[in-house]
Parts: sequence; structure tokens; C-alpha cells
Amino acid sequence: MSFDFVARPIRVGQIVPSSNTTMETEIPALLRARELVAPERFTFHSSRMRMKKVVKEELEAMDRDSDRCALELSDAKVDVLGYACLVAIMSMGLGYHRQSQARLQLATETNGNAAPVVTSAGALIEGLHAMGMKRVSVICPYMKPLTKLVVDYIEHEGVEVKDYVALEIPDNLAVAAQNPANLLEIYQRLDRSGIDGIVLSACVQMPSLPSIQKVQDASGIPTLSAAVATTWQMLKQLNLPTHIPGGGALLSGRY
Repeated sequence: MSFDFVARPIRVGQIVPSSNTTMETEIPALLRARELVAPERFTFHSSRMRMKKVVKEELEAMDRDSDRCALELSDAKVDVLGYACLVAIMSMGLGYHRQSQARLQLATETNGNAAPVVTSAGALIEGLHAMGMKRVSVICPYMKPLTKLVVDYIEHEGVEVKDYVALEIPDNLAVAAQNPANLLEIYQRLDRSGIDGIVLSACVQMPSLPSIQKVQDASGIPTLSAAVATTWQMLKQLNLPTHIPGGGALLSGRY
């Protein structure tokens, strides 16, 4: 076997909860699909924060650990850094993604290896705005109180949530074990009248990637997820085209 020399790939760093098993599969899967149609190549690097139960107390403790993770990833000179826990950010208060992004980016700068920082919470908001969405329906795996925090956060950013489904799964590994094919049925429970988009998974731990394009095609409604939005925002921060086949409307290359 021979290996051809290639220029240094783009290094994608992720800050992930210790029990997250999805973002290190879905984001690489999307960017590997992009490699089939574009010249850039990627490698993937992670640092973890302890969290097992998706409850506010554990989320707050986990968020405090994100600064350490940013430093560790900046040691590797990553080109972009993603904070891969939407509800941790949204549970910390309205608009908190801006504060988190600024703080973590400063951590990379003071370490001498500045890298743009994306949060999955901020990426979802920015993705909805980029697509011009004013009203959406949302699926979350969280318990209802945390789901309501997510709904309030999205609405505070100027996007109405017409309807939502809360699957009420407190254990983070159980969230990751959900079959994404089930979303083809679950999304039909949503009130979809008059909406601009479907957020098929407002959680980077609940797998949805195999169903994004299928739900969009079946419903005729632009469909995205937190993982799709995070990938889109990473590409934007890297000044790269945002077309990824099968990634739904946000990754069509139009935004």
C-alpha cells in the first residue's frame, strides 16, 4: 500500500460532553461527504467535559470545564473549534452563546493559537436567520423544562417556535441510542402549518443525519439539525463553500 502526500488538512476541534457519541460521528460524516465533491481534507480532534445526565446542574458544571478544553485544542493548532452541546449553552441564559464564543476564542488567543469558535447553539440560531426562517417546529430529546429553555432561547433570537416534541430522555447515552429513522414518524406529530423549517434534532447528541434529507423531501419543508448547523457555521468560519450533498437546505451551498 502506498500513501500519497497531501497538503496539511484542516483541523476541526470539538469540545464535547464526556457522554456524547454523536458529534464525533455526524460532523465527520458530513465533512467526509464534502470531501467527495470538494478538494479540502479534514482531521478531527476532541476534548471532553464530564456530563452524564442532561440536567441543569450537570450542564452548568460541564460548561465551566469548556475553557480547559479550548486550551487543549488550541495546543493542537486547530483551525476551527466547535462547542458541541446546544442545551448546555441555552440553559446558561438568553444569548449566552455570544459570551461563550468570545470567552473560548480569547482562551485560544492567549494560548498563542487563535482559532474561531462555533457553538452549536449559536450555529443553529445563525442558520435559521441565514435561511430567513421566522417560524419553525422543533424536536428535542430533553425533559420538558429543558425543552422549554430551548424554545425560549430560539424565540428570544427572533424565531417563533410553532410547535415542539420533547422526547423526555434524561440519560445522555440513551439520547445517543435513538434510531434516527424514528424521526421519519416523530416529525409528523409536529404542527407544520405555516412554518418555514423543521429542526429535526435541536440536540447534537440525538442522531438525525440519515433522516435530514428524507424528512425534507417528504415534507417539502427545509429541514436542519444542530449538527448540520454547526457544520455549516464551521465552513463559514473557514471561508469555505457550504455545499454538502444530502445535508438538507442549509448545506445546499446557497447560504
